[in-house]
Amino acid sequence: MDLKGKNIILGVCGGIAAYKVCDIIRGLVKLGANVECILTNGGSKFITPLTLQTLSKNKVHQGMFEEPAAWEIEHITLAKKADIIAVVPATADIMSRLASGRADDLLSATLLASKAKILICPAMNADMFGHKATQINISSLKSYGYKFVMPESGELACGDTGCGRLAAVENIISAIVKELS
Repeated sequence: MDLKGKNIILGVCGGIAAYKVCDIIRGLVKLGANVECILTNGGSKFITPLTLQTLSKNKVHQGMFEEPAAWEIEHITLAKKADIIAVVPATADIMSRLASGRADDLLSATLLASKAKILICPAMNADMFGHKATQINISSLKSYGYKFVMPESGELACGDTGCGRLAAVENIISAIVKELS
């Protein structure tokens, strides 16, 4: 599918799977999409803004109170611009904050302000993913209309085995394409 003219916001959170966002950006740009990234503080510990900017060819958005190049309320501008916002990797923390309606950083504020389609791609330790609180948060987010690309089972970065590994890059790109078609 051609994604020319589609604006995709990728919310990159603080998990080891953040490095896989590079391949997602490449795939989406190759399909013609305009990709912009919102990098959380935690996400910036795993991947640099320069890497995301180089691959997306767009400014990376980070802080809620950064000085904008032009006057704008950044989270509102991004929320209105987006055709879809995909959170990759989505941590237990971001899902908890979204489920409770918190908007205390640029990503959560943008998601709360947006009428775009929202795609959540969780990645975390299997015990964290299976925890009752995480599962309740997922149910809440689904009730809000958020879509999910659920994690896969396999070996995790911590050495454990179980469900929590970020879904395959191809599956995430396919889900984004499907939501936009």
